[in-house]
Amino acid sequence: MTSLYVSGDSHTAAAEAVNLCAFAEDDPALFHLGRMPHPANLAVSWGKLLSITLKAGFHCGAESASSNQRIVRTTRDWLKQNRNQDALIVIQWSTWEREEWLHNGIYYQVNASGIDHVPEELALRYKEFVAGVDWKKSTEMWHEQIWQFHQELKEQKMPHIFFNGNTSFKDIKAQYDWGVNYIDPYSDHGTYNSVLLKNGYQTVAPDSYHFGKEAHSFWANYVLQYIVRNKII
Repeated sequence: MTSLYVSGDSHTAAAEAVNLCAFAEDDPALFHLGRMPHPANLAVSWGKLLSITLKAGFHCGAESASSNQRIVRTTRDWLKQNRNQDALIVIQWSTWEREEWLHNGIYYQVNASGIDHVPEELALRYKEFVAGVDWKKSTEMWHEQIWQFHQELKEQKMPHIFFNGNTSFKDIKAQYDWGVNYIDPYSDHGTYNSVLLKNGYQTVAPDSYHFGKEAHSFWANYVLQYIVRNKII
């Protein structure tokens, strides 16, 4: 394996891991980098640390506040552009209600918080989206979409690992057999957030969803042990 490709939302972008930035542009000196992860945070992220241990090239497609639509789209794009790569794909899935909207050539990530910034002409659509979120429908839809993406990667013989960030598929009745490619998909206890809290790691602040560099180091080792135990590469 020569490359590790990771994607996800703020958990994989290592938001707030060493500074208060979720995006590079939150730092005035790095405004030109836009919504990319802040380099100082990415340097201590679980993905970067895992790549060092695996002695693999590191490619991160994560973006804070990312929807699963964006994760799938950008991962597919990377795979198309790197067809001959001997790679391992590790994806952290975001919450099921998030969506990606393409408007005037720009992709917008929206969630149910009600505080996302969208162009004025999308304001009504966003208000209706927040008011009408159907969590059950969204969960079932993403369960099926991720299963189909898993099948795509299997057909490509692309080694891959999925795990959940904050929400799981615990309410799904018709469960699939993911083999070793999904870490505990049907339990809230198996999410990134739950595992870190269970092992004594706290978020960087009481009002934050994000974890510090020590937690990222733990998760990098957690995924490494999963890889070794299940002979994924």
